[in-house]
This record gives sequence, structure tokens and C-alpha cells, in this order.
Amino acid sequence: METTREIITSTLTGDQYTMIHHKSGLDILVYEMEGFSTTEAYFGTKYGSINTRFKTASDSDYCTVPEGIAHFLEHKLFENEDTDVFDLYAKTGANANAYTSFDKTCYYFSCSDNFRDSLEILLSFVQSPYFTPESVAKEQGIIGQEIRMCNDDPGWRVFFQMLCGLYQKHPVRIDIAGTIESIAQITADLLYRCYRTFYNLHNMVLVVAGKCTVDEVLEVADRLLKPCEDQKLETVFPEESLDIVRTESVENAAVGQPLFNLGMKCMPESGYAGQRAETEAALVLQILAGSSSPLYQSMLKDGLINSTFSSEVFRGDGYFTLIFGGESKDPRAVRQRITDAITNAQKNGLDESLFEEYQRATYGKYIRLLNNVSEVANAMVNAHMAGYDIFAAMEILSKVTIADCNRFLQEQMDISRMTLSIVAPSKN
Repeated sequence: METTREIITSTLTGDQYTMIHHKSGLDILVYEMEGFSTTEAYFGTKYGSINTRFKTASDSDYCTVPEGIAHFLEHKLFENEDTDVFDLYAKTGANANAYTSFDKTCYYFSCSDNFRDSLEILLSFVQSPYFTPESVAKEQGIIGQEIRMCNDDPGWRVFFQMLCGLYQKHPVRIDIAGTIESIAQITADLLYRCYRTFYNLHNMVLVVAGKCTVDEVLEVADRLLKPCEDQKLETVFPEESLDIVRTESVENAAVGQPLFNLGMKCMPESGYAGQRAETEAALVLQILAGSSSPLYQSMLKDGLINSTFSSEVFRGDGYFTLIFGGESKDPRAVRQRITDAITNAQKNGLDESLFEEYQRATYGKYIRLLNNVSEVANAMVNAHMAGYDIFAAMEILSKVTIADCNRFLQEQMDISRMTLSIVAPSKN
């Protein structure tokens, strides 16, 4: 396999980056940003908390692993046999960290100087796993404490309570860190198996943006990347219908005012179609409940919501959810106002002037994103793993019409597929 290069260019702005199919099997994306003084790099794998069932070409059947193992593996990679990775970064002056989400794990750093040295550290430690029974047992205690802390966080609880109200079987309903019981099943052998499966370079991407050149990235990559065979990885999820589990859930916690998440379950999409559906959905949410909408203004005036109120599109492999959330003295009244607004819009159509306002505002947000090193790097990782390029969202947005948004409203937004999650003040 030979290394090849391809220039990806925005048809709208003329901005461009280089996509490299490296001989090792890794895709490398380099966005040279002239005039910037910082560089940010991400080394990511398409492996998140939802990927608990998988097989490769060499496996006779699917393997099921404990929930939380992707996050556990991320923690353990920062320790190798003789040193802590953060000590190495301290010598180059880079700020480094990592995260595990539902569908990916990323290791990253940002720096102003010593870029090559920091990139060497990144590529080296992510390719050098070291797990022992003793270190796994120690980490089980550490992550167990993290799980308990998250379970005590009202914002975290209201979100996962909502997901459990929507999804019957899909692992998105499980905390990214897993449970105390599931992480107790993790062993060094299981970690190595998941590492060999998901940290194969054919399942990963390296993204670099800012003060950098393609040649300097390739010089380090050519030296440090370890070529591997494509394992033909397959991940599967339980079959999930559009039916929800329940319409409402309530928990009590030490909060001053009730927190709520109102979620709507939609048909999941992937790739370019998924980005198009996300764009349409985000515009619909803004038109219905953005700060300029009659719904938002009336709820604010009546004291039903405050500045914490927001809406978002939450989607990934096998899930697509629209979420309204915030604080309210009466979350059920907020739910009624929102369902009334959806029903009214389905009957009469969306406000065209608000559509144009939010379309322009969103386009401006994308333009500003292209002038921020960190935003560019993060967006490139997300886009590549989802199956399109960083410019696709802007190009889709420029073509979306109010008719498209009205069609999404009619076909995807069903108020019978909504659940209300509430975390209310504890009763003394």
C-alpha cells in the first residue's frame, strides 16, 4: 500500500485541507492554517461506549464485552511500563488529554512549540498498550469512584434517565463509564482484545490543524506508524424500534429547582444523510424554541424557563434524539407548550422569517469555526468518523429549504415518541 494525498476543498469558501491515505492504513487529515500560532492534533478511534458487540474477519462469532470498557481502555493507555504520558508532555509544554464518547475515543494535544516532539509522544503511546492484572484492579477502583460521582450529578442523571425512557435496548442508554458491576468484569486480556480490534489503524484517524505542514506530519507518521492488516471490523447493535419505554420519569436529588430533559426519538440516519437530517432538525428546533421564537419568549415571560433552556440534536450509530432541556418550576407545563408548538407547526408550517434568520446565523457560526484551530480539529474528527468532510455541514446548510424543514417536522417529529425526564428537589 502506498501513501496517497487528496486535497479537499470547500466549494463555498475555497478553504481546503489535505487528506492522506497512509501506507500504514491510517487516514491522516492536515489542515494548514497560515498565520496561526498554535497546533492541535487528535489521534482517534471509532470506538465508543456503544461498541460492546463486534467481530473481525478472524472471529467465528460476535464478541460481547462489558459496558464501559472503551472508557476504561482510554484511561489505561496513558500509563505504559515505565512512565506516565503526562510527564512526557510536560517536557514539550503541550496541553494533552483524551475523551471517550458514545461512538469514539480521542487522544489529543495542543501546543505553540515543539509540535513534532508532542506528535511523537501521541503516536507512540497510543500504539503501546500495557495492561496488568494489578493495574486493572487499581483502575477499577478509580473509575468506580468516577461512576458514583456521575450518578450524583443531577444534570448527568436527568440526561441518562431520558435516554432510558426512549431506548429499549440500544447501549446509548448506558453510562459511558459503564456500571460498577460491568467494570468489575474487565480483565487485562479483554483490554488487549479490544485494543487489537478497535485500535487497528484502519479504524482510526489522525487530525492535525493549525501551525503545521503536511510534510512535517508525514515525517513523524512515516517513522512511528506501525502498518497493520484491515481486520474487516463489524459492530452491531440490538434491534431498536421507534417505540419508547415510558413517557415520564422522575427522580429526586439535592437541586434548588427541577431539572428536565424532554427527548423525542427519531429515525436514525448515517453518513451524509445523517448530517443532512441533523441540519434540518437543528433548524427546526431553533425555529420552534430558539431565543427569537414566540414559544421561548412566552415561556420566559411566564416564568416557566430561564436562560438555561436549550435544545439540541443528539445522534450517532443507531440513535437520533431531539432534546429540550433546562430548569423549570413546572416541567410538565413546558412539555405541553412544546408539544402544542410542534402540533401547530405541523398544521400551519414553520415561520419562514425565523428559518432565514437561523439559517444565516448558523452559516456565520460555520465561518467562524474555520478560524479557530481547536474547533477545526474537533470538527474534522467528528465529520471524518461520521463519513463526510468538514465542509459538508456548511454545504448542506446552504441548500436546505424551509420545505425540507417542514418535511422533517412532518415525517420525523412524532409527539407520541417523547419522554420527559425530571430531577426534582428532594422531599425533606
